[in-house]
Amino acid sequence: MADGTLYLILTYYVNRYIFSLPVGTGLMFHRVLRYERLSNRWGRIMISTRGRYAIRVMLDLAEHGNGRYIPLKDIAERQGISKKYLEIIVKDMVSGGLITGTGGRGGGYRLCRDPAEYTIGEILEQVEGTLAPVACLEQGAAPCPRADRCPTLPLWAEFYQLTRGFFHGKRLSDLFLP
Repeated sequence: MADGTLYLILTYYVNRYIFSLPVGTGLMFHRVLRYERLSNRWGRIMISTRGRYAIRVMLDLAEHGNGRYIPLKDIAERQGISKKYLEIIVKDMVSGGLITGTGGRGGGYRLCRDPAEYTIGEILEQVEGTLAPVACLEQGAAPCPRADRCPTLPLWAEFYQLTRGFFHGKRLSDLFLP
């Protein structure tokens, strides 16, 4: 570090374990601009505000909905989130079949199913996309020509199974505060 080189290390928190992995052996960044561009590619592993807010919207609908449509402005006020930003997020949630929406007087959003039927993993994957840490593990990805001799593939596959198992093992109803 004395030469001013910045090393990117990704830290993952999964089921009370911390994994710190250097991204690519010898991968160095000399400019902040390059770090930003590359960190966005690897940032998929981190859960963005989009994913976190989607979970908060789902929790809000579960706690306040009782089968009724809840106006987005009410959710935005309770959660302290911009209504404009939530409009973008709920659009994906409606198209993914997580919630339903209706316009006009008495309109808003509501859950399609019971909160115990939603997994956190399905919510995150709907709004974030895949949780796969590397492209070769994404669903529908072309076969990797190095898969049979890649020494890191088992590491990434195990990590992917841990994260998927963790998020798909948690239900929306598990997050209700007592």
